[in-house]
Amino acid sequence: MSSTPSYPQKTREMHSHHFNSTIWNDFPFRDDDIIVSTYAKSGTTWMQQIIAQLIFNGQEDLPVADMSPWMDLRVPPPPVKLEAVEAQTHRRFLKTHLPVDALVYSPKAKYIYIGRDGRDVLWSVHNHHATANELFYDAMNNTPGLVGPPIESPKGTITEYYHEWLNKDGFPFWSMWDNVSSWWAIKDLPNILMVHFGNLKKDMPSEIRRIAAFLDIPIDESKWADILHHCSFDYMKANGDKTVPLGGALWKNGADSFLHKGKNGRWRDVLSAEESQKYEQMALDKLGPACAKWLATGVME
Repeated sequence: MSSTPSYPQKTREMHSHHFNSTIWNDFPFRDDDIIVSTYAKSGTTWMQQIIAQLIFNGQEDLPVADMSPWMDLRVPPPPVKLEAVEAQTHRRFLKTHLPVDALVYSPKAKYIYIGRDGRDVLWSVHNHHATANELFYDAMNNTPGLVGPPIESPKGTITEYYHEWLNKDGFPFWSMWDNVSSWWAIKDLPNILMVHFGNLKKDMPSEIRRIAAFLDIPIDESKWADILHHCSFDYMKANGDKTVPLGGALWKNGADSFLHKGKNGRWRDVLSAEESQKYEQMALDKLGPACAKWLATGVME
């Protein structure tokens, strides 16, 4: 006789210049909700685009950023966001950057977690942070309800930023180890799918079919070419006003800054072997060998 899965419980709240985790406490889940989760800059927007294309069968010009809000971002305030999401009539697909124990995990929903090598994450995080404009800082720091210190513009080189991020456990954002390890711990639950950014890059068609199967969305083969085209980096970059939050208004070069390169390995020409090894050793220590290997390679054992 199969036993009922043991689903995680919320044990804490997270507040920062970005987070307000309390929004999940009163969130009314629907039976077919989809939750997209990542640490950050790990393929979140790409996954939202993929899911939108599957739900809407390859439709052009979908306002994905508006359809799929980041729920635990503290702006706009929870009542505004909850009302907007409750009014949606399509199958909902929502975004979180929280570790599992800081949100409400529902057996009703399906969860997709996207992982990416932390060095690639950091390179994208730095670009995201370094190209933020005054509107970004005003929203994060001056909207009422800020808990903790404000976020400031980055200083120094990207290598210095990398070391500070490792030494201060995700500073100035949040812990990657905490985030990844919490989702890895529940990877065997029936309503979660682990996806790796590198595998999406290597074989997007196969990964999209795997995602569709997990979400119980039949693929209309007559629309398959459209789906793939609309999920390509070039298409998303050209249509960033629809795929990027607020159309990229919070970044100096708009959506071009948010959807920057979409590439892995940019750190290889910058970090020394010793500096790179520092990350690898920390990943091993914080995540364990199996999770560290998956995060680095996409191979799950």
